Amino acid sequence: MRKIYIFDTTLRDGEQSPGVNLNTQEKVEIALQLEKLAVDRIEAGFPAASPGDLAAVNAVARIIKNASVIGLARSREQDIEAVREALIGAQDPCIHLFLATSPIHRKHKLRMEKQQVLETAEAAIKYAKKYFSKIEFSPEDAGRTELDFLCEITAMAIRAGATVINIPDTVGYMNPSEFGNIFKVLRENVPGIEKIQLSAHCHDDLGMATANALAAVLNGADQIEGTINGIGERAGNTSLEEVAMALETRQEFFQAKTNLVLNEIYRTSRLVSKLTGMVVPGNKAIVGANAFAHESGIHQDGMLKEKTTYEIMSPDTIGLKESKLVLGKHSGRHAFREKLIDMGYELNDDQVNAAFAKFKDLADKKKEVSDEDIRALIEEKLIATPELFALDTLQLSYGNQSVPTATVRIHTMDGLILDEVALGNGSVDAIYKAIDKATKEEVELEDYSIKSVTHGKDALGEVHVVLKQNDITAQGRGVSTDILEASAKAYIDAVNRLIDKRKVPGPSNRGNMTLI
Repeated sequence: MRKIYIFDTTLRDGEQSPGVNLNTQEKVEIALQLEKLAVDRIEAGFPAASPGDLAAVNAVARIIKNASVIGLARSREQDIEAVREALIGAQDPCIHLFLATSPIHRKHKLRMEKQQVLETAEAAIKYAKKYFSKIEFSPEDAGRTELDFLCEITAMAIRAGATVINIPDTVGYMNPSEFGNIFKVLRENVPGIEKIQLSAHCHDDLGMATANALAAVLNGADQIEGTINGIGERAGNTSLEEVAMALETRQEFFQAKTNLVLNEIYRTSRLVSKLTGMVVPGNKAIVGANAFAHESGIHQDGMLKEKTTYEIMSPDTIGLKESKLVLGKHSGRHAFREKLIDMGYELNDDQVNAAFAKFKDLADKKKEVSDEDIRALIEEKLIATPELFALDTLQLSYGNQSVPTATVRIHTMDGLILDEVALGNGSVDAIYKAIDKATKEEVELEDYSIKSVTHGKDALGEVHVVLKQNDITAQGRGVSTDILEASAKAYIDAVNRLIDKRKVPGPSNRGNMTLI
């Protein structure tokens, strides 16, 4: 079977999702999980965007050993130099160059004629060739580019030294038959096309990203680019888990497969959702909470008789295992450790002890602790931010005829104890005003969301907040059976991250650029 290479751009295009801003440590954590998933190529960021992004790409490049690490660059020498610096220490470095080619981009964005576009792209590829043996070139907005010009620029890129030609449907405009035909035409008309790999990069503006990517596979694409959970600009990118499971489930039709470790899909999805703050919809294909749920009586009857009547995939294929080991307040450390191993977590003794203490606290509040509860507890602690401030106690006074009052006690890293009281328009507002007084940080709350991690009246609540301070934004997460405690934890977590981010110079100018 033909191998389809997987190019993951969660850390670059995925991070361009509105409201998402990953720090270096979070990028490294996701990259290591992508390595476990066995993606072939990881696009770690856009080094020219900011010093912080360059440092994050370099951190990923130095730690990843089993995947090619890629940096994005416009067709400019200074961008290429930034990628060269960012990929120092990479085991298998690659640069991804792009330049717009469609009539609308040439006229309104670049203000270039076709010949100028050809010359600019050729010069950039040749310049990059001095530093990189692996070069991917993307004609941005290829889907709306004239086919004859697309063939011309592809042929030029091959002659100049590109090793991968990526065809982006930048604005999600194509349908499967149109997009697949582009690959067919390129295969039939471009000299030397057999020497390079063809890649497909789709966006989901019309809901056809996965379908278009699979149409590309059927017409000769060697590589699919996308993100975990389909996150990305506007409506998002091709969802890599959907492509991988479509190829796995319909092997006889596509006659192609990936090398992904499929049982790492669910855990990867969870991690990306946690760190980006982007909730996976319940009806999301493959990784949504309802993807393997059945409520209809007819469906339930069929499932009891033969699972394949209503399930074309098994949940354990993606790492979603239903455990028979029920954990509660009487469970011991050994059973807890075995449960973590069964769920795919590899923690050292100190991490297990810390997680076990959290588990015991939760078990005292719940009759039964589910797998989702444990995942929430573990993943809340996977990314360590320096705890300059930590919540000690929280007291609230509230009534529908009185003004909510919050009292907080906060410990500092230096051992100080800060006690503050504040009034608010609501309980959460009062809590946040008290924390502001204690930390003496002036911040703006840009986003606040809460969701239930598990089911039932004693479910864990997860709060996600986004704080802004000048040009810096940071996300915070908090988990508790009490949503007000979770709210306080999330806010303090975000404050700690904001303070940590202030140490990294150079605001990102990524928002002013149009990327593939």
